[in-house]
Amino acid sequence: MPSLSPATSTAPFRRPLLLVALLAASLAALAPTARAQEGPQLNLQRVELSAGMHRIDAQVALAPLERQIGLMNRPEMPQHEGMLFVFEQPSQQCFWMKNTLLPLTAAFVADDGTIVNLEDMKPQTLDSHCSKKPVRFVLEMNQGWFAKKGIKAGFKLGGAPFAKK
Repeated sequence: MPSLSPATSTAPFRRPLLLVALLAASLAALAPTARAQEGPQLNLQRVELSAGMHRIDAQVALAPLERQIGLMNRPEMPQHEGMLFVFEQPSQQCFWMKNTLLPLTAAFVADDGTIVNLEDMKPQTLDSHCSKKPVRFVLEMNQGWFAKKGIKAGFKLGGAPFAKK
């Protein structure tokens, strides 16, 4: 009977161990916390906006892919931050919350910075939230941010995107 060398004696065990390691890695990728952090996120340019005395550090979603991904898969967002979606032409803008983990409020904003309407949006839903009239801008903030600051429809936001051209 031939004797087994250390290399050949462990070879039958290497393949199952590799499969177990791959399976464990696959299951970890499916875990909710892992999925929330691994989803597509973009590194976007930023713009400073103002809401009265309040400063907003907003990421700007200009391109279609940037607008499509938006705030999806993010587990948190600092209170003074938001995302400004910019569209080419004013039209009725509608948003939903598929793959979005944070409760948000969408401010639908006219070209001059006036908030047309505000819509609270629940995470991970397909409910449609639309502007009441055509707009080019939508500012998403953590839900409750506008209410805590007394900001309602008709309030005027400031910042470079709303400056007259």
